[in-house]
Amino acid sequence: MKDGGIFMKHGFIERNTLETQITAEVMLDNKGEYDIDTGIGFFDHMLTALSKHSGISMKIKCKGDLNVDGHHSVEDTGIALGQALSMALGNKSGIARYGSAYIPMDEALSFCSLDISNRPFLVFMGEFTNQMIGEYDACLTEEFFRAFAFNAGITLHLNMLYGKNDHHKCEALFKAVAHALKAAVTPTDSGQTLSTKGSL
Repeated sequence: MKDGGIFMKHGFIERNTLETQITAEVMLDNKGEYDIDTGIGFFDHMLTALSKHSGISMKIKCKGDLNVDGHHSVEDTGIALGQALSMALGNKSGIARYGSAYIPMDEALSFCSLDISNRPFLVFMGEFTNQMIGEYDACLTEEFFRAFAFNAGITLHLNMLYGKNDHHKCEALFKAVAHALKAAVTPTDSGQTLSTKGSL
């Protein structure tokens, strides 16, 4: 902890609805250890990359109504993960706040720029060629990041710049978010809030 618990480093959320039962735990420990099971294999793969490459340890468990489709599971996981990260960051003082990253994966290139600002917003650019990646509905990528950004208090700009393979495009995007997050949550020497207003 830092500054009397203002920067908490740990967040845990339990979210139960008629559609999903989710627990999400994050630790800002720069280890990137993970234990993830949402019932959607490719989504687990993306969240694993998000944890490993950001250095943010994550434990995520989701039981959702996959007999309907993956929408509720993916969106609600974004909600819970965003809330857990927000809890871990406390009032968001003492961090670099901003992060950007270009990430290539074979023929694909994706970009992320973000601000942990308490002003949630999402700009999502790019399209998938196919509806599904394994058992994951590709259009839910935007839904996940919207839920994550709005519940974490992040201004999030995403762009899948180019690529042919949807797996590569999506994975490059998640890894770009991860590396941008890693930069943004880096503690500053001063421990102060990086804002001329004095708070976010």
